[in-house]
Amino acid sequence: MLKQIEGSYAVADVVAMCRPNVISAYPITPQTHIVEGLALIVDEGRLEAEFVNVESEFSAASVVLGASAAGARTYTATTSQGLLLMSEVIYCIAGMRLPVVLTCANRAISAPLSIWNDQQDSMALRDAGWIQLHAEDNQEAADLHIQAFKIAEQTYLPVMVCMDGFILTHAFEPVDLPDPKEVDAFLPPFKPTNIVDPRWPRGIGLFADPRFYMETRYILHRAMEKSETTIKEVSSDFTKKFGRDSGGFLKTYNLKGADLVIVSMGSVVGTIKDLIDQLKEEGKNVGLLQICSYRPFPRKEIYNVLKDKMNIVVLEKSISLGRGGILASDVRWSFPRAEKKDRNISSFIAGLGGRNITQDDLRYMVEKVEKETVELEFLGLNKDLIAKKDL
Repeated sequence: MLKQIEGSYAVADVVAMCRPNVISAYPITPQTHIVEGLALIVDEGRLEAEFVNVESEFSAASVVLGASAAGARTYTATTSQGLLLMSEVIYCIAGMRLPVVLTCANRAISAPLSIWNDQQDSMALRDAGWIQLHAEDNQEAADLHIQAFKIAEQTYLPVMVCMDGFILTHAFEPVDLPDPKEVDAFLPPFKPTNIVDPRWPRGIGLFADPRFYMETRYILHRAMEKSETTIKEVSSDFTKKFGRDSGGFLKTYNLKGADLVIVSMGSVVGTIKDLIDQLKEEGKNVGLLQICSYRPFPRKEIYNVLKDKMNIVVLEKSISLGRGGILASDVRWSFPRAEKKDRNISSFIAGLGGRNITQDDLRYMVEKVEKETVELEFLGLNKDLIAKKDL
């Protein structure tokens, strides 16, 4: 059913259709409307679930960890400092191979305090052992949550669905909400195989001395790599069932014959598409590679799509302080060393703390990389606000 709805409430509706047994979250802007919507659905009796109110995000993550270990389908949501407060438990959930689903309403992290959007929060936990899926718009955000539960429960890996805070969470868009029976047909009831049960006392995630610990990390790493097959299959099944191409690893736009390719992820992709259309009318052929699955990182797929492209620019809303572009580093890693010499891969950081990414900014970026390779540049930086002394 096509419905004009706020992104957060669209996510709440589809999560409810996935029938989680336990939901726990602590309200934090801009995530609040998601769990508020779910709380209302549970209160009205439209979803039979335990909604656990807690005093912090750390506790919310701990609740879903325990519930998942006991065999429940579980869900939580957070953002920014809340995700960082969860970080100890986030690592435990992955290490214990618990299929938790979490929504990250991407928001800048402190200090200084900012409630606006960028992607530094989820990127800070990119190596925690969670699958990370990034939505371009609210339709994709809704679709990815349905896929996330299936992926998590087939791989026994937790899944984080990332959607840009405010830009998506608080935006009203037409979203095609499926019938609950369709979701039931796509997502079967969860049947856990390894749970904590008093009838069979056992422990998980306890202690590993140096004889065993490295093997646990290797197994988790291999599980992340193997999850690529499941992500592809679930996305393909979703397309067949619902008639929408959503999820998977990559999407392209105007890539065939493009002289320059922009690589990015999240809601800024829509703005980039608009620019590409304008440039095409002006006689310039610019393409887009959208990253949908950031972890596991689709290195081989990126290489296969971009192996014939010599001018590539990576635009991202996150920064590895002291290093540079996080996504840019991963994209560069996708190419064999012998092929990097003559290939121009430029890196631009933009939109930190909710800074607008304008068409003029993007045009400047395109025009600059047409002339030279840019190792690292902050797009739209207000140089008047920076001290004139050498920082």
